[in-house]
Amino acid sequence: MDTNDSKDKTSKEEEKEVKALGEEEIAALKSYNLGPYSEKLRQVAPTDIEEGMRVGVDRNKYQIHIPLPAKIDPSVTMMTVEEKPDVTYADVGGSNRTDACFIRVIGSELVQKYVGEGARMVRELFEMAKTKKACIIFFDEVDAIGGARFDDGMGGDNEVQRTMLELINQLDGFDSRGAIKVLMATNRPDTLDPALVRPGRIDRRIEFAVPDLEARANILKIHTKRMSVDRNIRYELISRLCPNTTGADIRSVCTEAGMFALRARRKAITEKDFIDAVQKVVKGYAKFSSTPSYMTHN
Repeated sequence: MDTNDSKDKTSKEEEKEVKALGEEEIAALKSYNLGPYSEKLRQVAPTDIEEGMRVGVDRNKYQIHIPLPAKIDPSVTMMTVEEKPDVTYADVGGSNRTDACFIRVIGSELVQKYVGEGARMVRELFEMAKTKKACIIFFDEVDAIGGARFDDGMGGDNEVQRTMLELINQLDGFDSRGAIKVLMATNRPDTLDPALVRPGRIDRRIEFAVPDLEARANILKIHTKRMSVDRNIRYELISRLCPNTTGADIRSVCTEAGMFALRARRKAITEKDFIDAVQKVVKGYAKFSSTPSYMTHN
């Protein structure tokens, strides 16, 4: 039979099938090896379906089950930082804003002595998370188990590689994870294995840079909110004296300034206490001038 005749025949059959549908029914055209054919969609109302929208389809029957939003949240998020900032505070702050079960795992906890123990712990971790209605798993310092694979000839890294392979299988395996979101944090994203960070396993990457001048001043105000301080403290000046510092460094400066005030038996922390704390805590302070003109005009 000529191929053109077969195409005309299938197209006529499709037209008959579409015309046989009711006015409030819709049909989808599917392509198969045996030729395209139309199928009636019974799962949703035709008024809910618009052209170009994303929908959830039954993989066996190709029937539309539910309309989907235009944007879907990532299932796995990688948080990377520059140098020393601690992303654990950011993740704990996010966990307080959700009703989902939050599980924090440190990467070094999955490095076990016996063969297969690390992979078993990862497997049981995801099995426990599936029992919850919604769960967030946070892997802190994931570079402890997610480092790039290499053959050193000794086999000392094989157990860590097995643990990482089990983690990859849980992220992108045949079984669905359900309502489980995964967060990972690392200070060394360059050391991670390419198989772990490829698209489809880690959907989004968030980078936490070192805070700038304005951010450092805001961090100082946050940490001194519950402290007894003078009203005329110039937070921008103190933040200028703390270049390339993290939030943890600024918190240490505030704590040390309070210690200076306690040693002097004063009830309030002065600006001089903060400057002395910066000189004691922050490295590289000698690179910046502390003359009165610098402190006044900068």
